[in-house]
Amino acid sequence: MNKPKRYTITTALPYTNGPIHIGHLAGVYVPADIYARYLRLTGNDVAFIGGSDEHGVPITIKAKNEGVSPQDIVDKYHANIKQSFEDFGITYDNYSRTTAPIHHETASEFFKTLNDKGEFIEETSEQLYDAEANQFLADRFVVGTCPKCGNEESYGDQCENCGTSHNATDLINPKSAITGNVPTLKQTKHWFLPLDKHEAFLKEWILEGHKKDWKPNVYGQCKSWIDDGLRPRAVTRDLDWGIPVPAKGGEGKVLYVWFDAPIGYISSTKEWAAREGKDWELYWKDKDTKLVHFIGKDNIVFHCIIFPAMLKAEGSYILPENVPANEFLNLEGNKLSTSKNWAVWLPEYLKDFPGQQDVLRYALNANAPETKDNDFTWKDFQARNNNELVAIFGNFINRVVVLTNKYYEGTVPAPNHLDKVDQETLAAIKAYPAVIASSIERYRFREAGQELMNLARLGNKYLADAEPWKTIKVDAARTESIMYVALQIASALATLCEPFLPFTSEKLKNILNLTSNESVADGNDDNRVAATSWNEVTENDTLLPAGHQIGTAELLFSKIEDETIQNQLDKLEASKKANEIANATVEPQKETITFEDFTKLDIRVGTILEAEKMPKTKKLLKLKVDTGIDTRTIVSGIAESFSAEEVVGKRVSVLVNLAPRALRGVESQGMILMTETPDGKLVFVNPDDAEVSNGLQVS
Repeated sequence: MNKPKRYTITTALPYTNGPIHIGHLAGVYVPADIYARYLRLTGNDVAFIGGSDEHGVPITIKAKNEGVSPQDIVDKYHANIKQSFEDFGITYDNYSRTTAPIHHETASEFFKTLNDKGEFIEETSEQLYDAEANQFLADRFVVGTCPKCGNEESYGDQCENCGTSHNATDLINPKSAITGNVPTLKQTKHWFLPLDKHEAFLKEWILEGHKKDWKPNVYGQCKSWIDDGLRPRAVTRDLDWGIPVPAKGGEGKVLYVWFDAPIGYISSTKEWAAREGKDWELYWKDKDTKLVHFIGKDNIVFHCIIFPAMLKAEGSYILPENVPANEFLNLEGNKLSTSKNWAVWLPEYLKDFPGQQDVLRYALNANAPETKDNDFTWKDFQARNNNELVAIFGNFINRVVVLTNKYYEGTVPAPNHLDKVDQETLAAIKAYPAVIASSIERYRFREAGQELMNLARLGNKYLADAEPWKTIKVDAARTESIMYVALQIASALATLCEPFLPFTSEKLKNILNLTSNESVADGNDDNRVAATSWNEVTENDTLLPAGHQIGTAELLFSKIEDETIQNQLDKLEASKKANEIANATVEPQKETITFEDFTKLDIRVGTILEAEKMPKTKKLLKLKVDTGIDTRTIVSGIAESFSAEEVVGKRVSVLVNLAPRALRGVESQGMILMTETPDGKLVFVNPDDAEVSNGLQVS
């Protein structure tokens, strides 16, 4: 399309059944905020819209598990998520929620419009039903084997292993998530959106119209769906939590969450427009508006096929110009899992790393899963901070500010003769806005972030080559020119880093004594010059004028030590062990024996008198044990769990009539009885009563 008059940017609505984690941020919210901030900096009219998805089965399941109402759950997590986004610097123009009255009204009206136009099919079909729970099993109330990839824990609406969307009746060997029972089929009436009716339009619009500008992962998933043949999809569900179906026969049914959630973008825009005195329809119905959805790959089908089919069926809305969906972010080599607590939660990060929002923003963007699944590791996070933010960006700014204060008491010097290198450097500064913008506008945010860091690298190289700390001793005029050029780079960084490092941008503008959002809000913009806009970095010959007074240096970033990173790794390891314990299975009972078989076992109480490590082996300890009937040698495979010193004096249970066995040349005359905890820790099976003496039988 030609240059848009305005932009509507939406982000996937997070489920309000838990806090935000780094997978959400890397996949959706950081790139969307970079894009929105960039567009505002370049003078565009932007509506950056978000909200919480407060309907759907995951919320009702969590409410059941916690013994509270669904409204209690969504109220808690909506507040948590909204605050996290604000603390992290996600600059929504409006962040709403799908339980808001304006959303219920908007979604109901949308349904009624399509229903009145005859865009739905009403069908009575057989759906999975749990007789014991007296409930139809929608979406995540049923689990079974995915018909596509064989994952045995697929949900009724989507497989989280392969990302395939399907109906609950497609599952193999389905079971109720409520009772564990095998469900039956029961007839119920529902409304369906006939996607097959829109197949020709979608083929032309996506497969022909967006073959070159949509990301390959997005285009490929859409093509696979369309090539497989589109089928009618239910827009209603048999549930009691959600937006009631506004039609005759809709009693006891609600709008399917995939139908009502994307309409949340429209209702949130309405809410914003009413507050700001704007016309919401311009942002959703005007052909000069560019609509962009930021989502994860699990939402591609809903935003590229189903929601556009809804908008097309309604007839008055524009369609998305692009849907730059990202792949998934893994954590330390494993898939992120909220249920297993294998995640880095944003509220916890903000608590553990106060004032370091930009470090996480930078690390997530630098490692974003733009074209394939990617892995977040704490070591990479540390390296991005220490080797790039501290050593490159922060180091350059610190040197420039320190030297300016040292040589000129914080006053920007006037340049004298600008040599060829100076002129080339100033020209390079002017080129960077277009270079970074080109990457952002093609949704290549990783690339854009690295170009920003290249500008800081340019600054470091310029200073290292020019060596003002040497020229100040022999050529004052040359030093003034060097520092003037370096300060222009610093000023450019203050503007161009804002989409990526907004908190750092504010700090840097304050250091350089430029007007910033913070200084304007505080009314402390006296004696400051205006920070340059994105386009002015290219257009203006001077970004920081001679004679301007800057502030003193303060560190933009601080080194993250190994101990801090190890603490985070330890938290993850604790989660892994807790999951292993929670999911541990008890060994099944062995083959039945007779009482006579049991009486053959002679188990005695004993005490370990001596212990030593067996040479050339990791597992074996040689023990001398008082069994009450004799003192004997027993070789036991416990050396990886216990040292020789800590077992001396231990009371133990000993199988004394086990046939002797030679181990590493030592005859072992019995066995110490042990058990193993779910996390792999060996534990002695021992008598704890002091009155139990050695030699007594265990029977």
